[in-house]
Amino acid sequence: MKSVTIEAEVPAKPEKGIPVALQGQVTVQFPETFDEAKSYCGEEAILSNALSNWTVTLQSNIRNGRKRGETNEQIQMRLGSAKPGIAAQGARVDPLQAFLGMFAASTPEKQAELLNELKKKAAGTPVAAAGKK
Repeated sequence: MKSVTIEAEVPAKPEKGIPVALQGQVTVQFPETFDEAKSYCGEEAILSNALSNWTVTLQSNIRNGRKRGETNEQIQMRLGSAKPGIAAQGARVDPLQAFLGMFAASTPEKQAELLNELKKKAAGTPVAAAGKK
């Protein structure tokens, strides 16, 4: 076991009644090996904590995918075989499905802009690069 000091800070938010930043710390014992962790905490606690962290990681990936316009099917393809602690490999994305997902997630104004760009492209008119005007 080793002593580890964990620090945390609450940022100042005068509008919420926290006029200055608040810091705190605690020193605790950390196991140094997996076997030591099993003896210290128990396998059930380790697994529960690992799966809770994994759930939060997946939820973050899902949110970010949806913000990028990914469909649930695309997210499933990208994350369906992911493992905790291992970077997810990029899945091949169907450009049409990615576009349709982005279109569906867009505001009506953005949808009109996208439709206008498609019409220009279909007519052979040069289209501005994505995100540029």
